Amino acid sequence: MKFERGTVVLVELDPTVGHEQRGSRPCIAVSDPTVNVDQRFPLIAVVPVTGTEGAGALYPTLSPGVSGLTKQSCALVDHLRSIDKRRIRRIFGQVSPGELASIDQGLALFLGLGAS
Repeated sequence: MKFERGTVVLVELDPTVGHEQRGSRPCIAVSDPTVNVDQRFPLIAVVPVTGTEGAGALYPTLSPGVSGLTKQSCALVDHLRSIDKRRIRRIFGQVSPGELASIDQGLALFLGLGAS
């Protein structure tokens, strides 16, 4: 399965624990494309998507359209997780470069990758 960073994929997230996002839901692939396609790497990193509005850098807004999303949505950067590629059920589309940049800013904040 080959896809770029920022690709929206339908993922089966169950089983989950506690406050983790659950069920089948759109997620945004944030791993390097080389990792996404290479069979040596069975896991990829994804950020789940929700239709519930969030506020702040950890919850960037996503628009419907070429992404394959059907309504205004929000990326849940603080729910970043690694998944086995076998959890991917379908590829929807691609978020815009601006939306991916916002997700990347949220990831840098969440993971403490910013300048000190």
